[in-house]
Amino acid sequence: MNEIRKILIASDKFKGSLSAPEACAAIARGLARRWPQAVIEVCPIADGGEGFAAALEGPLHGRWIETPCHDALGRLIRASYLVADSTEGVVAVMEMATASGMWRLSNDERDILLANTFGTGELMRHAIEQTRAQRIILGIGGSATNDGGAGMAAALGVRFLDSNGLPLAPSPGIWRGRLARIDASKRISLPPVTVACDVASPLLGPSGATRVFGPQKGADESTIPVLEAALETLVNAAGGAVSAVRPGAGAAGGLGFGLLHFVGATLVSGFDLLADLTGLEKRIAAADLVVTGEGSLDGQTLAGKGPAGVARLARSHGKPVWVFCGRSDTVARDSMAFDRVVELASTGLPITTLMSDAARLLEEASAG
Repeated sequence: MNEIRKILIASDKFKGSLSAPEACAAIARGLARRWPQAVIEVCPIADGGEGFAAALEGPLHGRWIETPCHDALGRLIRASYLVADSTEGVVAVMEMATASGMWRLSNDERDILLANTFGTGELMRHAIEQTRAQRIILGIGGSATNDGGAGMAAALGVRFLDSNGLPLAPSPGIWRGRLARIDASKRISLPPVTVACDVASPLLGPSGATRVFGPQKGADESTIPVLEAALETLVNAAGGAVSAVRPGAGAAGGLGFGLLHFVGATLVSGFDLLADLTGLEKRIAAADLVVTGEGSLDGQTLAGKGPAGVARLARSHGKPVWVFCGRSDTVARDSMAFDRVVELASTGLPITTLMSDAARLLEEASAG
């Protein structure tokens, strides 16, 4: 390898162990020991899930706003989103997982029939009414919900009504078999909403929100048909057949559908959006070595997650790219996407140690 004078580290999180900024910092410490004279630059990445807003704090020079809202089960919490000034006015950057994410629920609290995205809509409404946001950027990974975005829409003023015109709570277990009409006449005025999404699934069917992602949120063989029927009812009542089949409609338990149909949002690749906002490609072009990483490097990574996107940009500029990970599979290792794959699991240490001591192990692996 030619002389390494400038290194760019663009790592995603190591889920359950390190945030993306923490992973970047650990790798940077190790590489500084390996190449003391090199200039090392970090650019944490995310694909729309947890850490998406934090990855944009530095590049956008943003500030955090905290507000009360509700979690997926309707409990009062406090959540934050990022606000930044731009040439187009105030931009609010938020993650649905902040309010409606799986991480807020313990395993025995998961109730996918009652969970909804109302809290995500509350964050959007607060940004519009209190910070006067003229654009919202929303990452939609890590949801605990399967409500088709009904909760989010309800927080913005959309009403879900039964055959008697009485309002229904925006949870699939409540509106199923009862939802007759949707009234969007009192929905608040919205700025452009851009959604960071790394899932191309439609809303319904074998590759849709319920059947693919429902089980990891607590759905089982008895609840999956109920959830699917509830989403079908939602689509019919909303007249949303076109939105339901668009790629990404099934993301985040169908929040993609709700954002498309009730909000008129634009769904884009989370990585591509972040790369654009951070000037990642230009930074890659200026580096001698590009380093990326994530906790689990596998076939899903290659399907479009952050490290694969970094590798694609690095290859387009003829730059060598290394990847650090907690574990990897054969598909990822043999893909030729990366010049070097460094796997912490190759140390043979137990998973509990790999998770609890990830920062030190990542630094040591980077130092060589």
